[in-house]
Amino acid sequence: MKEDKIFRDIERLRDPRRSARLETERVVSLCLQGSKIGKVLDIGTGSGVFAEIFSRSGLSVNGIDIQESMIEAARRFVPKAHFQIADSESLPFGDNSFDLCFLGLTLHEAGRPLLSLQEAYRACAVKTAVLEWSYAK
Repeated sequence: MKEDKIFRDIERLRDPRRSARLETERVVSLCLQGSKIGKVLDIGTGSGVFAEIFSRSGLSVNGIDIQESMIEAARRFVPKAHFQIADSESLPFGDNSFDLCFLGLTLHEAGRPLLSLQEAYRACAVKTAVLEWSYAK
């Protein structure tokens, strides 16, 4: 039963209609605009939807996620990238390790979003980019 839910979650995350609504190609293009980017960290990579587009752009891509099932899926979909289990609030990378740190629909899941942003900023040498759902109280 748990595996069925994981499969459905991955299927939902990779649904082409969802990618179209998120304008994934445009988001990646905007992230890369105006800076020389070679190495990307996709924080909260999920099944690797954005990592896949970054990788197709010829970039070196690392991705982290807290869920092992998502890391396994990302590895299947983006075999050229490097994925590992890690928490966005405690990145296992040194300062300035990446040209771009990307948080795509991640902060609303973080227990301490400010800490996640601080960690992204620390690990980033050039640019940190955030894509998040709009929110209204």
